[in-house]
Amino acid sequence: MTDSIGDRDTFLIPGYLQKSIGERALNLVWRLISPLPDRAYCNLKYFTIRGKFPNLKSPQTFTDKMQVRKLYDRNPLFPRFVDKAGAKELIAERVGSQHVIPTQWVGTDLTDVDWSAITLPAVVKPTHASGVGRFLYSDADIRKLLKENPSSQWRAIDHASYNREWAYSGLERRIIIETMLLADGRVPWDYRLFTFGGKVSHIEIDIREGGQGYSCNYTTEWKKLPFYDPDYLGLYPGEVPRPARLEEMIRIAETIAHDIDFVRVDLYASADWVYVGELTFYPGGGFEAFEPAEYDLLLGQKWQLGFDLPARP
Repeated sequence: MTDSIGDRDTFLIPGYLQKSIGERALNLVWRLISPLPDRAYCNLKYFTIRGKFPNLKSPQTFTDKMQVRKLYDRNPLFPRFVDKAGAKELIAERVGSQHVIPTQWVGTDLTDVDWSAITLPAVVKPTHASGVGRFLYSDADIRKLLKENPSSQWRAIDHASYNREWAYSGLERRIIIETMLLADGRVPWDYRLFTFGGKVSHIEIDIREGGQGYSCNYTTEWKKLPFYDPDYLGLYPGEVPRPARLEEMIRIAETIAHDIDFVRVDLYASADWVYVGELTFYPGGGFEAFEPAEYDLLLGQKWQLGFDLPARP
């Protein structure tokens, strides 16, 4: 990385943390309604975030379909893929171990780690949650981590309860330490390939630039699309260079997703390699915003549900 600690990348992309403060203010409301049945909970939480109720009877938009996935899709592959440690074996089976980020340790308490065996820089995070973790560059970072020891706090995160994301139900909650990937000495950008029916629809790029985070979307032919999620990161104002290994990235994503109706395959890439970061089955918990709003429907039209909805009177 860089010599200056102040220039080092943080785990959360700048801009994301600030935008999540308002969401955390709603946590009390969501805790109060958490005893509700799943369908009622998803309805009310969607309303508090999006200002309208989802169409659960005949879903048309992407976010509507994400709600019914949470309620009714019980694909046995999902729990295997959402476990950030356990998924590595399945990813290696599908696309090869050369695309799997090296694991240095997996366990339940950071005080159990033999830190003399950990190669820095490294990434530490829960195996069952997103948006939480630390980048470790030095022994000072390790000492700070152990002083705070977020092991219990991280293991208490429960997406199955908080967002009704079924795939996390019963998942063993652990912590993983991975080797940090670097491209030109910095943390690489995050390429998120949205696949429908095993085919890549478009690619979202999460960008770190000038101490700020941005996001934008491109077609598989690398033409910039006009939509983004205003509740996540700001729209990147420039053009993103076409990745040197774009065709390989698409092949990897489609190979992994060949038997799944929808999944977002998150990749890291440089001129020399492509690694699979994780598979995301519930982007944004199904509460993502779209600007322009019409793209919620346009993406929903690409998603042919791979499960049946229950008959309701």
